[in-house]
Amino acid sequence: MKRITNIKVQRRIVTVFLFALIIMGVIVARLGYVQFVWSDFLIAEAEDLWSRDIVFEPERGKIIDTNEEVLAENVSAPTVMIVPRQVIEPEKSAQQLADVLDMPYEDVLEAVHKNERIVILQPEGRKISEEKAMAVQMLELEGIYIAEDSIRHYPNGAYLSHVLGFSGIDNQGLTGLELMYEDMLSGTEGSLSFYSDAKGKRMPQMADKYTAPKDGYDLQLTIDSKVQTIMERELDIAEEKYNPDGAIAIAVNPKDGSILGMSSRPNFDPANYQDISAEVYNRNLPIWSTYEPGSTFKIITLASALEEDLVDLENDTYVDDGDIEVGGTHLHCWKSGGHGHQTFLEVVQNSCNPGFIVLGQKLGKERLFSYIEDFGFGQKTGIDLQGEANGILFDLDNVGPVELATTAFGQGVSVTPIQQVMAVSAAVNGGYLYEPYVAKAFLDPVTGEEVDKTEPVLKNRIISSDTSKKVREALESVVAVGTGRSAYVDGYRIGGKTGTAQKVGEDGKYMENNHIVSFIGFAPANDPEIVVYVAIDNPKDVVQFGGVVAAPIVGTIIGDSLRALGVSKQEEGIEKEYQWPESPPVEVPDLIGLNKNELQQSLVSLEVDVVGEGDYIIDQAPAAGEKVQEGSKIRLVLGNK
Repeated sequence: MKRITNIKVQRRIVTVFLFALIIMGVIVARLGYVQFVWSDFLIAEAEDLWSRDIVFEPERGKIIDTNEEVLAENVSAPTVMIVPRQVIEPEKSAQQLADVLDMPYEDVLEAVHKNERIVILQPEGRKISEEKAMAVQMLELEGIYIAEDSIRHYPNGAYLSHVLGFSGIDNQGLTGLELMYEDMLSGTEGSLSFYSDAKGKRMPQMADKYTAPKDGYDLQLTIDSKVQTIMERELDIAEEKYNPDGAIAIAVNPKDGSILGMSSRPNFDPANYQDISAEVYNRNLPIWSTYEPGSTFKIITLASALEEDLVDLENDTYVDDGDIEVGGTHLHCWKSGGHGHQTFLEVVQNSCNPGFIVLGQKLGKERLFSYIEDFGFGQKTGIDLQGEANGILFDLDNVGPVELATTAFGQGVSVTPIQQVMAVSAAVNGGYLYEPYVAKAFLDPVTGEEVDKTEPVLKNRIISSDTSKKVREALESVVAVGTGRSAYVDGYRIGGKTGTAQKVGEDGKYMENNHIVSFIGFAPANDPEIVVYVAIDNPKDVVQFGGVVAAPIVGTIIGDSLRALGVSKQEEGIEKEYQWPESPPVEVPDLIGLNKNELQQSLVSLEVDVVGEGDYIIDQAPAAGEKVQEGSKIRLVLGNK
């Protein structure tokens, strides 16, 4: 009996022992799992409970032009941060902060008493000056910290404003390139983590942890500040002179689609966007606005007819009596009484509407509208800016004889300025339609090395190089002897086309004495380096013709830009045909070495500004051989031989 009892006791002991081993195994396994598998997670959770983070904003990437001129940058603007549980004397600290930051004491006191880990003192403590930040630090208040921060700075004010856009108080892009490339420009936040107990007191035995912010990439643009500055200057002059409802200017390199300059009026200062209507800063007119192009669109009709070999500009003729009947409707030429007998080259030079209607009829609606679509109209160009419009074309099924006729000379269709610039670029560059772009490359902010680069995108080949050459020659003659003479610049072969488009009112009818006048030009005509488009909306107190208002602006922009870009002048090209009251330029004579008493014999139609002392001319500007307008002033430097 005792033996049976002992066996039962032994079994119970073994069972208990086995259970104990199992329990110990589970505990050890659990401890091992926690130690080796969960340890990183639990440590991170503990550190998160103990840690308090002061965020350090990354440096937003700069925006620079193609020559590395800074267009948008950052300036230091520190921010005041409060750790409420570390503040020892809340009332005293609040009063001192309120005095330095010039903000209500009650607002600071409320922030100090908040039941939060970290409080950003705003708005008065957000992005403050270096002087105020230094004053806060001099107070040496417990629980009050200064975090490095910055604000966006646009050194040129309203310059290129619609393209650049602007960023908000948190340095996030809101419009323009700032928004378009937010991910690349913004960077990654850093932080300074310190450790505190449950009461918020700092734990001195644990070292602070600093994670450096990663700055955003710098954005280099295709914009050339030399061209942009010229363009901004000319639009400012036009705005002052004509008081227009709006103005647009675009410059593009036709060889790859890169944008050299873009501006519009009204514009705004990105640093003060809060003071401007959203209708101004949200509408980048060169890509957003749509309107009837007028005669600049005739370039497309011309290129299409030449490509289809439907017209010989030199030998085919047309008699314009000022009116043409199409489908029972009389369509008129801009010149009362018409241009009479003319070659089709003269049709182009004179911008004769009936002559272009004939070209449209020769093409027919299917071919003409096919070319219009191939040149990129009715669809977005794909430019890397937000807010681009599509434009509006007739539905081919709804195109009758009248719609075909008006389309041929640029009426009844709606296009954007950027579409026109790219289409004309294709017409003069050999027939290649490129996608326009503004972002040239992203650069490492430390090394300056390229991390990403934009390659030109060829969308379509539309016309042959031979056709393109004929278009260039015809448009060069427009500037030399046709309606675009006021765009002529001596020494630079400029081609182009005027445009005068009626605006449609709210009632759907064309408005009286309210036009968008425009001119699109390119140079050099034999090998285009730049295409410039300018449109002035409803200029006041002037004859509203593109040749009168817009053409001289384009001529000045092209001439000054080519000089700034180092493009040499050419002796070839078509000589300008001067008409009254125009006067041909005067060639500056070689005056160096002459006695000052001989000046009167050498200068007839030029004024003189003399500097220096002496009897002989030792230097002059402009140089001998340069051509200047009659009555221009030349500078002479006197000295002794």
